[in-house]
Amino acid sequence: MHASELHVLQGVCYALLVYDVGLSINLEACAQRLTTVTQRVRISPKHRTPQYFEYRPAPLHLTQEATGLTFGNYGSSTSVDVVLYDFGAVALTYQIPLQGPLLGLLALSDALDDNPVLLQDARRRLEQLLEVVQDAVHRPRLADCVEDYAIFQITAFTTPCGAAELYTTYAQEVAQILRLAHVTLSEQEVHDAIAQRIAFGLDDVAIIDWHAALLFDREADDVRAVLTFANVELLEMRYLDEQLDEAMNQAYDVLSRRTWNWLRRPGSTAADLHRVAQMQVDSAMLFEGVNNALKLLGDQYLARVYRLVSQRFHLAEWDTSILRKLHTLESIYEKISDRATTQRMELLEWIIIILIAVSILLPFVTKLPQH
Repeated sequence: MHASELHVLQGVCYALLVYDVGLSINLEACAQRLTTVTQRVRISPKHRTPQYFEYRPAPLHLTQEATGLTFGNYGSSTSVDVVLYDFGAVALTYQIPLQGPLLGLLALSDALDDNPVLLQDARRRLEQLLEVVQDAVHRPRLADCVEDYAIFQITAFTTPCGAAELYTTYAQEVAQILRLAHVTLSEQEVHDAIAQRIAFGLDDVAIIDWHAALLFDREADDVRAVLTFANVELLEMRYLDEQLDEAMNQAYDVLSRRTWNWLRRPGSTAADLHRVAQMQVDSAMLFEGVNNALKLLGDQYLARVYRLVSQRFHLAEWDTSILRKLHTLESIYEKISDRATTQRMELLEWIIIILIAVSILLPFVTKLPQH
């Protein structure tokens, strides 16, 4: 069967948008402030996994009513899922029912990419949410960076289609959907697009790429939860990387100042050290919070899914880069501290020299008249 003859009978596209809204979120305080019915999100895997295989702490989930958005021949449902994480991230998911030709997903994938209507609606929702829970967010601010991702979950086709056929017979079409490509891709590009895939049984498969993922599975809530968290982690790594770049630039400016300036305000060096130390602490807390939020242990199915998406998103490389920048920031802090110590020692030496000079000159000074 040609791909143009393969039609989706039932499925959903999950359009995911991830933002950073603050340094941290008090989830318990948020739950008290929100009037919407909330519930804690926990991974409910269909496969056997240990009890400790879950988020730490569990994010806060709420569902908001929404006006359906149109994306070409597709339209979103009248609800939006919002998930808040304690390290300051928020994930919004729009559900778009799928039905029609398989190749139609390419147009939908293209329409979702940097869609201004979708981005505007998501930002408006977050701004309204922050007005309600602002007191529960430490250093609230809606960052400009956003991570978007599309998860196409197909549960049935109009004609029988095996899971393996999606990465063999229809590999070209699936690769085009995942890569937003309207031209025929090379064999190497197709192979790379469908390389990160995993299946638990003969009738399911998850094909994971950078921009989107295609799931052929009737019960994929657990896999989508892992994909969502991986995107949250990627967003936070990107945001933290930008913050560290800015922090290092500021710290370098402090370090590049003239070694000695008599006109400098007293205590300015201590203030500089405090700012650099604060940037170090904030970055380290965010880094640890993201990396410790989800524990995937053992050779379980979802752990393998997470490893695949981590490889596709290059999360290990992001971690290495951030650790290197944290080490560089620590080195700059030590140099600023050493310079401050040297300046204090020089000041003490000058004071001692002046005192010695005064003590030598005093005997030669004409005595003051007595009254």
